[in-house]
Amino acid sequence: MMSRIRSFVFPVFAGCLAGFALPGAAAPAPAKSALASLPMTEGRFQATDESLRQYQVPEWFRDAKLGIWSHWGPQCVPMKDSWYARRLYEHETTDAKGKVTGPSPVHTFHRQTYGHPSEFGFKDIITRWKAEKFDPEALMALYARTGARYFVSLGIHHDNFALYGSKIHRWNSVAMGPRRDIVAEWQRAAARHGLRFGITEHLAASWWFYSPSKGADKTGPKAGVPYDGNDPRYADLYWPDNHRPSFRYYGTDVPDSFKEAWYRRIAEIVDLYHPDLLYSDSPLPYPDDVGRRLVAHYYNADARRHGGRVEAVYTCKEDAAGRWVRDIERGVREEIAPEPWQTDTCIGNWYYQTGYKYKTSAQVVHMLADIVSKNGNLLLNFPQRPDGTLDEPTLKIIADLGDWMAVNSEAIHGTRPWKRHGEGPTKLAKGRFGGLSDTGSYTAADFRFTTKGGALYAIALGWPAAGRLLVTCLASAAGTVAEVALLGHAGRVEWRQTAEGLEVRLPDQRPCDLAYTLKITGLP
Repeated sequence: MMSRIRSFVFPVFAGCLAGFALPGAAAPAPAKSALASLPMTEGRFQATDESLRQYQVPEWFRDAKLGIWSHWGPQCVPMKDSWYARRLYEHETTDAKGKVTGPSPVHTFHRQTYGHPSEFGFKDIITRWKAEKFDPEALMALYARTGARYFVSLGIHHDNFALYGSKIHRWNSVAMGPRRDIVAEWQRAAARHGLRFGITEHLAASWWFYSPSKGADKTGPKAGVPYDGNDPRYADLYWPDNHRPSFRYYGTDVPDSFKEAWYRRIAEIVDLYHPDLLYSDSPLPYPDDVGRRLVAHYYNADARRHGGRVEAVYTCKEDAAGRWVRDIERGVREEIAPEPWQTDTCIGNWYYQTGYKYKTSAQVVHMLADIVSKNGNLLLNFPQRPDGTLDEPTLKIIADLGDWMAVNSEAIHGTRPWKRHGEGPTKLAKGRFGGLSDTGSYTAADFRFTTKGGALYAIALGWPAAGRLLVTCLASAAGTVAEVALLGHAGRVEWRQTAEGLEVRLPDQRPCDLAYTLKITGLP
């Protein structure tokens, strides 16, 4: 396989390395003016914050509430770590202060399983990813039954491997590995099931991500032997001359040539697939007009396809301020946000990892209710095994989510926030990447509220042992309730409104599991 990779005509892919200095050769980075002249679809959006604030989040996204994400690619092959392509080159682990704490377990695993990174690196892991049981149609049918209204495919991760038929980058899933256009197959399956389609890009961190591939073992029998990231034949995968320990994770101290490569590669995704949603795993990459230029190109191109109306959603990990949709990784807002936003998270690790403890079905449903109550959407990843299949615990969570949505989707799809997101004793911890943690240990005293068509939905995040729910914020002073129903229950429920709250006596038989929705009408 690698002999075939090496036989590619390199100039076909040289566009993504334009301006890079390969080892032993000096090449100037493109001038600033070169970045300002990158091709962009013309339209009403320009590469400025003021112009991008014309953007309005489309109603399809506000109504959808739930999306499913396939965060899948060659890094899942070892089933070991979600940053495998970087960590296989890290000979030692360090603590937060940079002190060496011992040998890297991923590096040790790689050396024992595949060989030394000077001979067998991530370029070789790529050839072992075959996706031999990947059935996008069958998987999309499962995902559609969860009530998801959009589906998102990983397009290119920090590992610089494209899951689509790139015309400017040879390291892609059509040319090697599965030899399939994974993104295109997902897109066709999503369309057949009526789901909007999105693509995620994680390329902005790739320059930093691969810096350990330029190193070598510091001790042992291979001490000083350069890893394969030093080989100029693979500079278009590992990036040339990027061993910069001081580089910030998503910093701007990268050459303009890399910014140009990022722009051309992500613009290619937009132009090839016209995704309804485009996600950057970062704040807006390279805000010195390169990132804004890409967003303007995306919006303008989408408007051309929709008669001047922008149906596209761009989401990144930076406050939107009217320019796009804010995304929070593995976290949620503390309160109702004035603008629509999104949580991206996973039931386990981002790539499939054996032995990883998953979220429970209840945690997934409670997380969805909490996010929707705060004007957000949930983008949820179910990690696939290297062959493309899902394990049994994952299938159980998908089935449970689908069963719950079959009863309660009325309180999720197309809803908007109420005047408060909820009530109850449970407090969430701080989130790792901002906001609050996406999961908590909720009780039957915890409620999340949504509204639609004159109805208020109170989602109870537990079933009370005594069979009595009490919504304290709906005491008689809040206004007069006209009627209360329990979604999924055919009969009437007993209720009364007092100075203490809205008290509801539940039936003996639960209409579903995991969470329970009261539909309340008559409030002003």
